[in-house]
Amino acid sequence: MKVTMLLADFAQALNGKLYIMGGGWSITGPMPSPSSIAIKVEVPWNETNRKHNIRVELLDTDYHPVLVPTPAGNTPLVISGDFEVGRPAGIIQGSSIDVPFAFNIGPISLAPGQRYVWKLSIDGTSNDNWQVIFSTRASVNF
Repeated sequence: MKVTMLLADFAQALNGKLYIMGGGWSITGPMPSPSSIAIKVEVPWNETNRKHNIRVELLDTDYHPVLVPTPAGNTPLVISGDFEVGRPAGIIQGSSIDVPFAFNIGPISLAPGQRYVWKLSIDGTSNDNWQVIFSTRASVNF
């Protein structure tokens, strides 16, 4: 599968398209702010009409999970779910089918002056190109 990922201020997947606002950044903070991950997956013809699992996880520079506070204690920040794409009537045999995803994330408190990675996997498989790296600005003292 071919994947395109982009960080944005806000994104929405609607009617097979991605709507992106404030997209294409790679530096944020140091204060927590909402963000979004816009993803387009090109599903090959032979992978349509079957269930797939998508997983996006936030990792630190060393590719360790970033822990966030939850009512159950600190847990890794992971977004996951299943999807299935069918073949639309009349599509040319062998065509890939695009599937858009938009994951909006509330403000996360991240360490300033660090790099982070949103890493995608599909059906437990990942690829070096299926990630987007960003940095947090160093703390600003006034």
